[in-house]
Amino acid sequence: MTATRVAGIDCGTNSIRLLVADVDDQGRLVDLDRRMEVVRLGAGVDRTGRIAPESLERTLDAARRYARICGDLGVERIRFVATSATRDAENRADFVDGVRDALGVEPEVVSGAEEASLSFRGATSVLAGRHPGPFLVVDLGGGSTELVLGTTSVVASHSMDVGCVRLSERHLHSDPPTAEEIAAASADVVAALDAAAKDVPLGRTATLVGLAGSVTTVTAHVLDLDEYDPRAIDGAVLAVDSVLDACRDLLTMSRAKRARLPFMHPGRVDVIGAGALVWSDVVSRVRAEVGRAGGRLSTVVVSEHDILDGITLSAAER
Repeated sequence: MTATRVAGIDCGTNSIRLLVADVDDQGRLVDLDRRMEVVRLGAGVDRTGRIAPESLERTLDAARRYARICGDLGVERIRFVATSATRDAENRADFVDGVRDALGVEPEVVSGAEEASLSFRGATSVLAGRHPGPFLVVDLGGGSTELVLGTTSVVASHSMDVGCVRLSERHLHSDPPTAEEIAAASADVVAALDAAAKDVPLGRTATLVGLAGSVTTVTAHVLDLDEYDPRAIDGAVLAVDSVLDACRDLLTMSRAKRARLPFMHPGRVDVIGAGALVWSDVVSRVRAEVGRAGGRLSTVVVSEHDILDGITLSAAER
C-alpha cells in the first residue's frame, strides 16, 4: 500500500495551523506533525476592511516556520487555504504574495461554501460509522461559522459572518462583558442563524458535531481538564445542558479568571467569551429545531478533526 506525504495549512482569522500526514490510497490519514499558532490575522479586519501590517507579519513568520518543517519532513505536496479574514480584506494580494514567497505555493482564498465542504469532509472522515446521520457539522472560527448538513456528502451548507474574533471586536468590550453587550452579540448570531436556517434544514440533524478552538475549549471546560488534552476532547459526547452551562460560565467570566484555567490557550483568553456565545446560540437553536421536527437532541459530539484534515486529504488527491 502506497502513501503520499502531504501538508495542509489552514489560515483563519485567529490562528494558522499545520498538519503534515501520510495519506494512503484508501484515503486514510496518519499524522506526523499537527500544530497551531495564534497569529490573529483578522484583527481589525471587520472594522477596517484591511489586514494590519503586524498581523500579516506574524502570519508570514509562522508560514516560514511551517515551510521549514515541511522541508525537514520531506513533504511532497502542500495545500494552503485561507478563510474568512482574507476573504474580507481589501489588501489580500499582499497576503497572497507573502505566502507564495514563504512556502512556494499559491494560497487559496476559499469561499464559505468550499470552507464548509472541507470542514465536513475532515470531521466525517473519522465520525462516519460511530454516530447516526445526518450530521450537522459546525465549524466555529474567528471570523465566520460554517454549518454543513449531510451524511456521506454535503446536502446543504451556509457560512455565517459571526465568529469569536469578529463578535469580540464588534460587541464584547467590557471585562467581563455587560448584559447589553451580550444581548447585542447574541442578536447578531440569532439573525445569522435565521438566514442559515433558510438554506440548512436544522431540524433534520441527528448528530450535532462541533469543530475548532472555541468548541474544543468549551469542551475542555465541560470535562474540567487539568490541561488541554486533544485525546480527551476528540470524540467527546456531551450533554447539551452541560455545554450550555459551560458556555455561560466562560462568557461571563473575567479575562483574568479565564487565563488561570489550565486548559486555556493564551491566544483564546480574550475571544473565548464570544466563541462560547456563538456555540451556545447554535446548540440552543438546533435543539429547538430538532424538537419542532419531532426529534430530540440531547447530546453534542466534538471532533479535533476538522477543515485542516479536509485540506490535507484533498492535497493528496492533487
